[in-house]
Amino acid sequence: MVEFDKIKAGDALPSFSTEPVSRLALALYCGASGDHNPMHVDTDYARAGGSPDVFAHGMLSMAYLSRLLTNWVPQQRLRDYGVRFVAITQVGDQITCSGEVTELFEAAGERRARISLQTINQHGQVKLTGDAVVSLTGI
Repeated sequence: MVEFDKIKAGDALPSFSTEPVSRLALALYCGASGDHNPMHVDTDYARAGGSPDVFAHGMLSMAYLSRLLTNWVPQQRLRDYGVRFVAITQVGDQITCSGEVTELFEAAGERRARISLQTINQHGQVKLTGDAVVSLTGI
């Protein structure tokens, strides 16, 4: 159990790794998100567009980072969240999500933590970076 009153800058959030991104996962994400861009599910279309194969939705990787955050704090504690898409996540990539507390501060009467976030694949390539602010008050 995390003792939120003892959180300090430099603390790491518990990381996790996904299963390798599969074509099935991309198809399911298309259905769930409503994003049916053929670059994510149609190999011929992706190749015609200059890609070697279909690739994951950037928002799927963003969702993985969201899970990292909500595994650590309840969703209602999220105050700010943003990412920068660094590189394409390919079919077969196994994504590791990690985060680190970079700052503790107070705002709007709450104790808050700023979290630096990233996803990397099994080859150490960064795919997404980002940050989030979460409330630690009342947890």
